[in-house]
Amino acid sequence: MQKHSYYLCKYFATNQIHVDLIHFNKSEHDISKLEFFSEKEREYIHPTIIEIPVSIGFPGHYIYNSYRHSKLIFEFLKPKLDQYDLIYTKGFTGWYLINQKHKDRINCCKIGVKFHGYEMFQPLPGIVSGIKSLLLRGPVKKISQRADIVFSYGGKITDIIRSIGVKNSNIIECASGIEEEFIVEKFKPTDTIKRFLYLGRYERRKGIEELSLALQQLISKHTNEFQFHFIGAIPEDKKIDHKNIIYHGEIRDRIILLEKMRGCDVLICPSFSEGFPNVILEAMSNGLAVAATNVGAVELLVNEEVGWIIEKPEANYIKQTLEMIIFENALKIDQKKQKAIFRIKDGFVWNKLIKKLIKSIAP
Repeated sequence: MQKHSYYLCKYFATNQIHVDLIHFNKSEHDISKLEFFSEKEREYIHPTIIEIPVSIGFPGHYIYNSYRHSKLIFEFLKPKLDQYDLIYTKGFTGWYLINQKHKDRINCCKIGVKFHGYEMFQPLPGIVSGIKSLLLRGPVKKISQRADIVFSYGGKITDIIRSIGVKNSNIIECASGIEEEFIVEKFKPTDTIKRFLYLGRYERRKGIEELSLALQQLISKHTNEFQFHFIGAIPEDKKIDHKNIIYHGEIRDRIILLEKMRGCDVLICPSFSEGFPNVILEAMSNGLAVAATNVGAVELLVNEEVGWIIEKPEANYIKQTLEMIIFENALKIDQKKQKAIFRIKDGFVWNKLIKKLIKSIAP
């Protein structure tokens, strides 16, 4: 499950709201066992696995099979539609259901849809990404227009949703968050060597190629002034061979991951498009400042108080931002770290977010 979906289930259950969880199982864990939920939470969560159909590969096969999947979900839900107060759908899972209601073929409660960050309407690098986005735009736009509610993380994502024809009255903003107990009280003070972090897989839209170009320019000028740490699966042929660039690979052990993260000062997130990046939430709650491009809902988290805005996901702008941080006073960076922790505590804690969401969707 995506973290946002997981926490919605968890905190609905914590508030004694029953949830029928319909999912497909594509992880190493059996979602039907709900092993990451407490015994009390499991009393309120009722899982059903409906696998996504497969077909031969052809342009658009993901969209075609997503539609087929949504029809299977509809057939499962149809006999008990009158039992629900709200149907919350992620991505294409509610496609067929939303169409049926739009055509007055069924009567049921309000149906909401959540398309992560609407990345298909955001700038993306490369021809391949552009083609995929064009294929997705049509069905995403139609589903969003026909749904009773469109859930947005906020920020520029809400602007996108309005721009594709969704009424403002149909939009509910629901950010993501952190569980309060996972927010640190203290952070590692910044020293003379600035330690940067990129956390995530090698994904083109994350601006990682532009970041690598920026680093290649930096290492010739600032060898003794910074380290850059990569956590995530980075292909060998994409790695930079230099003592200041450290590749940790994918780290699945959370304790080790947090130890490595907390040893850094600044998370770098130079994406072309984003939703509401969990990596930024995690970094700020663990006492890191953040440098990021202002895309998706990033502006809700990152500003000059807690970090730096990278003007564009281009190597030159990334390099300029990194140099600015390298020469920044350590005390000022520590002030940003402290404010990052406060910002998460104040506005992005799940036990507060869920109460606001429940109030906004109450029938």
